[in-house]
Amino acid sequence: MNSSYSQSIFRYNQILLWLCVLSFFSVLNEMVLNVSLPDIANEFNKAPASTNWVNTAFILTFSIGTAVYGKLSDQLGIKKLLLFGIIVNCFGSVIGFVGHSFFPILILARFIQGTGAAAFPALLMVVVARYIPKENRGKAFGLIGSIVTVGEGVGPAIGGMIAHYIHWSYLLLLPTVTILTVPFLIKLLKKEEGVKGSFDMAGIIFMSVGIVFFMLFTTSYSISFLIISIVSFLIFVKHIMKVSNPFVDPALGKNASFMIGIVCGGLIFGTVAGFVSMVPYMMKDVYQLSTAAIGSWIIFPGTMSVLFFGYIGGLLVDRKGSLFVLTIGVAFLSISYLIAALFIGATPWLMTIVLVFVFGGLSFTKTVISTIVSGSLKQKETGAGMSLLNFTSFLSEGLGIAVVGGLLSIGLMDRRLLPMNADPSTYLYSNMLFLFAGIIAISWLVTMKVYKRSQRDF
Repeated sequence: MNSSYSQSIFRYNQILLWLCVLSFFSVLNEMVLNVSLPDIANEFNKAPASTNWVNTAFILTFSIGTAVYGKLSDQLGIKKLLLFGIIVNCFGSVIGFVGHSFFPILILARFIQGTGAAAFPALLMVVVARYIPKENRGKAFGLIGSIVTVGEGVGPAIGGMIAHYIHWSYLLLLPTVTILTVPFLIKLLKKEEGVKGSFDMAGIIFMSVGIVFFMLFTTSYSISFLIISIVSFLIFVKHIMKVSNPFVDPALGKNASFMIGIVCGGLIFGTVAGFVSMVPYMMKDVYQLSTAAIGSWIIFPGTMSVLFFGYIGGLLVDRKGSLFVLTIGVAFLSISYLIAALFIGATPWLMTIVLVFVFGGLSFTKTVISTIVSGSLKQKETGAGMSLLNFTSFLSEGLGIAVVGGLLSIGLMDRRLLPMNADPSTYLYSNMLFLFAGIIAISWLVTMKVYKRSQRDF
């Protein structure tokens, strides 16, 4: 009996160990190339609008894939999908490294990486729920959450060091470490029987086409791309209204509180992601900092501060309520952007402090958006609604990066609007920061108005 129990515990711990490895490298893959975007732009002689697709391509397939893997998990089984995701992610990494000198191949590799990496957030929590004993699940979820946070935190520092002292292309190989988990997961995870069911492939295609062409529009501002995007979305909406098992439940669109939470949360998350993608360009242009310095001394303190702010945000939600914490988070974000806009040329260390409060504000608002969106859903809507929230959160980050890349490239905002900004290198970034602050403030006002009107006690 004791021997059997010990073997079970050993098996659970092994599964948890390899899940932590997957969690760490999945989020590392999101953040690690961000700090190298200016280096990539210089190497290929590309504008930020094109270069930012190195991140946008990954997040695009990552966000769509997260929803797709979740839908397929019951039909194909967790084990098959997770192993497939690991192999595809590693394949994309090798393709990217080998063909990194060709920009189209680099973008294709990031699409492939995102397709594989999407399996990790979609399936890891399901694995914990199915394989870890109930009395140990809380610790398992907490450990994986901490690993994810650390991965997000150290990503910029690791990326900056490798890009500065070796070459940014070697960052593409980091996810290949996850191939070590394959033989162990094959042995540890059980073979599952799939459940027959329908899958809305047409809906995914229409939606994906609409998303891709809208992002292309934000890059080039070609009206033809915008028209294709709008037509695709209209077809998508018409399609999900008449199929029996749609990719997105159209009934959720009738829930005003839910939709406002999704849209305003997406605007906030997208703004922060766009800002973080802009920081390396800004630090290079204004202060001529090295890639290593940007990753380690400018971005790293902010990403690691999420550990502290995440804990504090959870406590405040329970004691003061969601809308109070949302207000604090929005204040952190908007005031930080305004201070950075006004004093952008003062010292690079100001941006270090700004990023600490930006990531703190993001941590607060993520906690709150999840709480108030879940509170707006009926019991039977919770699964589909929270899945859609995760999907739109990831997608808005990719969209924010694409939009910021486009705005950095067209020169529309590259003019002096503030009398205190005498350095022409600061004009564009200062104006962008004011725009971010405005978007955050409007999102907060709309969210507060709708949720107060709903008279829900969050």
